[in-house]
Amino acid sequence: MYAVIKTGGKQYRVAPGDTIRIERVSGDIGEVVNFGSVLAVHTEDKKVLSGSDASKAKVTGKIVQQGRSKKVTVLKFKKTNQYKISRGHRQNYTAVQVSDISL
Repeated sequence: MYAVIKTGGKQYRVAPGDTIRIERVSGDIGEVVNFGSVLAVHTEDKKVLSGSDASKAKVTGKIVQQGRSKKVTVLKFKKTNQYKISRGHRQNYTAVQVSDISL
């Protein structure tokens, strides 16, 4: 069984036991997270539920890690004006282990 959820403006295909990195969610390690927006559910008897049937489903998970990803370096450069700007960015994330998909 797997489900397609939407969180942080992105869509993820999750199954029980999967660990996914999503946009930062407030909470401590070990807390339970409920994903509200379920777009589709694929059941064990080869049926795909979508629309209002899928929105009734609940996907729960547990926060495993709060962290920051690797640094991405952004370089702006113009060759004639002695213009060079180097910036770095590290995106925050939350690692969530999906524990249950219930219909």
